[in-house]
Amino acid sequence: MARVTIQDVARAAEVSPSTVSNFLNNRSERMVAATRERIERAIAELGYRPNRAARQLRNGRSQTMGLVVPSVGNPFWGAFAREVEVAALEMGCNVLLCNSERDPDRERRYVEELWEDGVRGIILCTSLPSLEHVGHVIKEGLRLVTFDRPAQPNDPASVVSISIDNNVGGQIATSHLLELGHTKIAFVSGSIRSVNRSARYRGYCDALEAAGLSPDDMPVWAGTDATRFGDVEAAQVGRNAAHELFREGADAPTAVVAINDMTALGFCRGLRDLGLEVGVDVSVIGFDDIILADLYDPPLTSVRQPISQMAKLAVAEAVDPGANGSNEPGRSVLLRPELVVRESTQSK
Repeated sequence: MARVTIQDVARAAEVSPSTVSNFLNNRSERMVAATRERIERAIAELGYRPNRAARQLRNGRSQTMGLVVPSVGNPFWGAFAREVEVAALEMGCNVLLCNSERDPDRERRYVEELWEDGVRGIILCTSLPSLEHVGHVIKEGLRLVTFDRPAQPNDPASVVSISIDNNVGGQIATSHLLELGHTKIAFVSGSIRSVNRSARYRGYCDALEAAGLSPDDMPVWAGTDATRFGDVEAAQVGRNAAHELFREGADAPTAVVAINDMTALGFCRGLRDLGLEVGVDVSVIGFDDIILADLYDPPLTSVRQPISQMAKLAVAEAVDPGANGSNEPGRSVLLRPELVVRESTQSK
């Protein structure tokens, strides 16, 4: 069936297309009631829906924004997507969600397709070191907000970055375990080549060095495939790590800092496979404070990200630049994470 056009509505209502356009764009204050009623009746009878992309091109405003996350297979990203949607709806904006699996080609394709569909503001949840793969769209005028990735030296000048201080997050997680008396602390992750993960690892190393311990003496497990980030299979990454670090004859740690909560929960499952008790035999701390962290038994100690606040900041920049009180392009907002102590970490 052919799409109903504004011309079809005009013919049915016996008015000009410009009159229908004025009605659709809330410029009908001088229109007589009978004309408005005919247009409303024609729209209802024909089932007319405005061409949103065309309207956006005419008035320079987008009613839809894009959100590209690594994978909602990780509950953190599902929770963040929900917060983004809530914030966007409050600003009268819809959200198109894409899962990139941290693949730069996939990120590029999604950004290009969203741009071609008339989307002018995108939150890109990437922690890749470079934005070169989407630079050509930014040059065309895309409002790009990166999430969970602080501004990098070679970023385009217009890009806004919203993130927590991942280095501080790594430090407070590790310092908590040190304060509990642990001196053999492992770091467990998928690939740590990304900006945010390498920052968490640096924070882990900084805390160890501040306590007079050498990171080189600590077990670091980054998966059997150093190119995979493990967003979808994070729990299995953690489970595999537990089996490897506590294999027979290994110099096993007494505590573990995991790159995120799903990896931490998988690690806890792996410990149980081996007959070890979380929080008693081994202390485990995660990162993100997803809803499952508090529901697990024992409840998981975690580093919390203020995702509601971060989502509101990111949406405001993607939909209405400068809404956060600054018209400066290329600014970087870095928030402090919070340690949430539960029963998975206890004194050595």
